[in-house]
Amino acid sequence: MAEVLGQRFCSSILPWKGCGSGGPWAGANTAERTIKAVDAIAKAAPTVWGGDWNHALQGCEHAGSKTGRDHLLKALAGLGLSAATTDAPHQIEGLLSIDHIAVPTRWSAGVEHHSARFDEGRLSDHDAYVVETDRP
Repeated sequence: MAEVLGQRFCSSILPWKGCGSGGPWAGANTAERTIKAVDAIAKAAPTVWGGDWNHALQGCEHAGSKTGRDHLLKALAGLGLSAATTDAPHQIEGLLSIDHIAVPTRWSAGVEHHSARFDEGRLSDHDAYVVETDRP
């Protein structure tokens, strides 16, 4: 996390199924690990929060947990943030992105999706998302 001119920017990776219980994760299962990680980040009150959250924010949940998703969505609401990438596609057909960028709900935001697929194969198992905002 970095603070620039009073704005806090956070990039994080949240727990996923199979991440194990070793550090930095704390908790007995994916849901507990996600709740603890989200609470630690929310306590720092980021202005912009993005990263590999390992949770789709709607629809089918493939990598995270529905309990973790619910807690994450409540944390975003409590912080006054909205994920501009909620509807962004995943590389796996029929799933939505687990990579997100959340900005204050009062900001207008547009998303650009950039695939990491090339003729030679994938550059990454994650696509890139760019969010452009207009702050009031």
